[in-house]
Amino acid sequence: MTTTSYLVIGASHRTCSGVVRDRLSTDEAEVAGMLDRLRAAGVGQAMWLSTCDRVEVQAVHERPNEAALAVAEAMAERAGLATADLAPQLYTRTGIDAVRHLFAVACSLDSQIVGEPHILGQVKAAHRSAAAAGLTGPELEAVLQAAYAAAKRVRSETPIAEGATSLAAAAIQVARDLHGDLGRCGALLVGMGDMGALVLEGLREAGLPRLTVAAPVDRRAEAAARRLNGHFAPWADLEAAMTGADILVTAAGLGRYILTAPMMEAVLKRRRRRPVFVVDAAIPSDVDPDVAGMDGAFVYDLADLERVALQGRVGREAATQAAWMIVDEAVGAFARDRAERAAVPAVAALRSHFETERRRLLAGHGDLDAASATRLLVNRLLHAPSEALRALAADRSGEGLAERAAAERLMFRLFGLDRPTGGTGLELSERDKDERREPGREVR
Repeated sequence: MTTTSYLVIGASHRTCSGVVRDRLSTDEAEVAGMLDRLRAAGVGQAMWLSTCDRVEVQAVHERPNEAALAVAEAMAERAGLATADLAPQLYTRTGIDAVRHLFAVACSLDSQIVGEPHILGQVKAAHRSAAAAGLTGPELEAVLQAAYAAAKRVRSETPIAEGATSLAAAAIQVARDLHGDLGRCGALLVGMGDMGALVLEGLREAGLPRLTVAAPVDRRAEAAARRLNGHFAPWADLEAAMTGADILVTAAGLGRYILTAPMMEAVLKRRRRRPVFVVDAAIPSDVDPDVAGMDGAFVYDLADLERVALQGRVGREAATQAAWMIVDEAVGAFARDRAERAAVPAVAALRSHFETERRRLLAGHGDLDAASATRLLVNRLLHAPSEALRALAADRSGEGLAERAAAERLMFRLFGLDRPTGGTGLELSERDKDERREPGREVR
């Protein structure tokens, strides 16, 4: 019987640079093309997830290694890189590890900011795109529905989401302390990190009227600006865009400083030292540490905002640990459910075999009394397994002995038998000890 395996392959903030993630990133309108590329490569159940923190494919395939190679080739083509150059920056999970990874992503445990609320919606959007492309199936649907259920439990049973939202609330508090009425302010979002978007959404709800978005990949910035009902600034005009920003939120995480000290000095001069609230929401940092010492620049990173929010690290770690316990419990339940479902065909085949033998016996020996008929039926049913056990007993090699012992253990477990105090267990099939069992007992 052919079996399938779950597979995840991708690149995230943990494995590759922001530059590579930007080259891999896919807008909603482009996802269908990537799914078509996977279908053409023979991947029949797949979902393409592109967020600020990651680009990954969650799939189901009979040959996961082949599917992983096909996905890697599609990603390399998307990034304009050779597969061999991109491969070291990709992660691959298969089987139960892939299931656990998907659950962790949906529950926001694998995000840069644990508990950020956007990721579940992004997973569901990717799910809808896969369904529209005809690339969902029973296995992928099952794992996604289980992941959604786990995410719901994490949100309702732990305070994990409070950490991310409290950071955004702290940013709003500091912005108001510095600028007063936010209705007179403008903000610039630099980069596409989820925490940056969360801060900007909070500022918008608090009354911020003007928002501009800039990112290393202009098309991503344009799409985000439309989504946030803001303006778009080309990356080449970043310094000019900074001049008009009273609030500057960086969330690129490119591994180098985007906001350098000379750049900030030039911006402050053009602003005549009017203060700028700088939120460095990137991991790694986007802001040169020297910027914090400049007159007019008020720099807060995520740790600073956490202190403002009075969100203790111990409390966050406890919530995260509780969330992981829920995930592990859900993964275990999912694995058990799939294993039980996988056993159904074997049980059905066994039941069908027993019924066939029963019908044959009745057709050829309809004149037998109940005792004789049942004895004959038992002998027929036990003939094949008895012969198999005798064949195993004849093999005295170490491998043969181990295989026989495993077969006997399975037999005792399947039929709920008590192990004999003497002998090897083989004698059970040579003597009619099963006559002592309850007649007509069904196999379940």
